[in-house]
Amino acid sequence: MSRNPGTAPGVTREFIGLDSPSARRAGSGGHPCQGVYYRGVGRKPKVGMIAAHYQVDFSEHYLAEYMATRGIGFLGWNTRFRGFESSFLLDHALVDIGVGVRWLREVAGVESIVLLGNSGGGSLMAAYQAQAVDPHVVPVGGMRPAAGLGDLMAADGYVASAAHPGRPEVLTAWMDGAVIDEADPVASDPDLDLFDESNGPPYAPEFIKRYRAAQVARNHAITEWAEDELKRVRAAGFSDRPFTVHRTWADPRMVDPTIEPTKRPANTCYAGEPVRANRSARGIAAACTLRNWMGMWSLRHAQTRAEPHLARIECPALVINAEQDTGVFPSDAKRIYDALASTDKTMCVIDSDHYFTTPGARSEQADVIAKWIGKRWR
Repeated sequence: MSRNPGTAPGVTREFIGLDSPSARRAGSGGHPCQGVYYRGVGRKPKVGMIAAHYQVDFSEHYLAEYMATRGIGFLGWNTRFRGFESSFLLDHALVDIGVGVRWLREVAGVESIVLLGNSGGGSLMAAYQAQAVDPHVVPVGGMRPAAGLGDLMAADGYVASAAHPGRPEVLTAWMDGAVIDEADPVASDPDLDLFDESNGPPYAPEFIKRYRAAQVARNHAITEWAEDELKRVRAAGFSDRPFTVHRTWADPRMVDPTIEPTKRPANTCYAGEPVRANRSARGIAAACTLRNWMGMWSLRHAQTRAEPHLARIECPALVINAEQDTGVFPSDAKRIYDALASTDKTMCVIDSDHYFTTPGARSEQADVIAKWIGKRWR
């Protein structure tokens, strides 16, 4: 345990590396579950938070030190899938998150645990809590359930911050509806081209309706192909195969700020200008396998949709939306809030971007969370 030179004064951080019930330490030395625990110097917090994501490294999450200086322990946690989203399996990820939750309770000694579902982690942490209180997650077809899936320790609270309503939902909302051939990144339907000025912006309601329908149809078409392809490759002795999904920076809201007006900048997405980002090699679901598509991105099959899990969450819940976010919108926050089964739930808006990088926004966010926690567990 040490205070890193880059750590805020008065905060200590401790590296945690642990095995999982369904995975052991790699031959190279790395544990499947890794993270960093933050707390105030000389403090033993009674409340601890844990944050994890599908594939982003949250061990140094931007809120960690802010919460530690407010007397709340913070475990920035990674499952075995950090950086390996194309191999993601929900049941195994939940077991890995459970290792972190149990460590907080049994080793760090916190009395109450709050899950932080940030960005894509919103649906992931919702799935964890839902599985802990009402086991329902099943493995991808043809696989055995992860060891320990039915023994998860429930948390006491849930926070969704700038969170998406699920991986299939966010991908479908962002994917380019003009794609007509998944094997050809250039082939496109001009009548559905979001970046053709003759179509907008602003976009007519009829265009938006057709475009949204085309996005859903594209997701289903990939699923149907993946179902057939998985049968074909398995018959040939393969367990799976990789493939690519092109053009996933094309949500009309990214281009036209009059759709769900907020304080977000116009014509901007997380990867810059949408027209350029959409033609780059960067994007969610860019690298997939057939099995990964079924378990992560498919509207038809994936259990990474937040709402079925949120409907099982009855603990106190807080939903925070960022007013300048270019990828999460007010309707997303409302969907999460409305889907929560909790009778003790709160929603608030902070005038900042997706990761609250504007001056003072992270302190404001931490104050909101700390105050919400303090009324319930401290």
